[in-house]
Amino acid sequence: MSAYQPPFSITPAIIRQISNISEKLGYLAAVSEKQLDLRLRRINRIRTIQGSLAIEGNTLSEEQITAIIEGKRVIAPPKEVQEARNAIKAYELFESWQPESETDLLKAHETLMAGLIDDAGYYRAGNVGVMKGEQVVHMAPPSNRVKNLMADLLSWLPSTDHHPLIVSSVFHYEFEFIHPFSDGNGRMGRLWQTLILSQWNPLLAQLPVESMVYAQQDEYYQAINRSTQATDSAPFIEFMLNNILAAIEDNLTGSEDLFSQVSPQVTPQVTPQVELLLKVLKDSAQPLNREELQTLLGLKDRKSFRERYLKPALDANLIEMTIPDKPNSRLQKYRLK
Repeated sequence: MSAYQPPFSITPAIIRQISNISEKLGYLAAVSEKQLDLRLRRINRIRTIQGSLAIEGNTLSEEQITAIIEGKRVIAPPKEVQEARNAIKAYELFESWQPESETDLLKAHETLMAGLIDDAGYYRAGNVGVMKGEQVVHMAPPSNRVKNLMADLLSWLPSTDHHPLIVSSVFHYEFEFIHPFSDGNGRMGRLWQTLILSQWNPLLAQLPVESMVYAQQDEYYQAINRSTQATDSAPFIEFMLNNILAAIEDNLTGSEDLFSQVSPQVTPQVTPQVELLLKVLKDSAQPLNREELQTLLGLKDRKSFRERYLKPALDANLIEMTIPDKPNSRLQKYRLK
């Protein structure tokens, strides 16, 4: 047993989530050959890459990432294209890495951050803080403690007998708290949690949990902050398990849900945000206005809603206005086509 034990408690909510996830994974395994076919797995991988990068500010769409995979030219900021290429390569190497291996961890970081930072594949040499605007919301441990802290965390992985769903979430939180690299900590933490989970159940490597997290980006950071303030990663564990369960449920309906159940015109290139918008409209018995849609989606930022949800759905001809000749009408509502 490792002498190091990360501080976390197991709440009733966590126990319920583990039970629900295990049950739903059983259903998913039973239908995986039919519903998690190669096409759907590829789409999920694209969604995973797009979601994880988007959390870090990358603006590439799923269509653009698909084009990069296919070797097509993409007109976008070079840095964002490089981030996508790196992530694609990292997920190609995914199955060759072991979660408890520091060597593999550093190789993964080198792959993800190649050409983006000078110290890719090395722990940070300086001190860092996590910023929100101009405010420091987390000051990471000093750089001279990083190697020992990471050694403790990595040695804890094979020694703990807690459930992998808990272990992966604890690791993810502790990794973000340590912030071992000068950049790329968020995408590495999410990648490594998926790696840990995949060794428990390979199906979890095929689910786009990152796209679920991206749709709740503010809540992701709030869960990290609540765990830090409480010196207990339970809030973050609950948040991540909720998103894992959501990703499983999303895939349980298989390709029918992804491509046809929401709307006949939905394609594999629909973003997670547009998909959520379509689901809200599908569940509604009547057209909804902008305020109603934002409320149901839990969104406060009007500009973000318009750019990420409403406009793409309109441009793709998936939804329509109830007053098309007066797009800015205060009475305007939206419905599925």
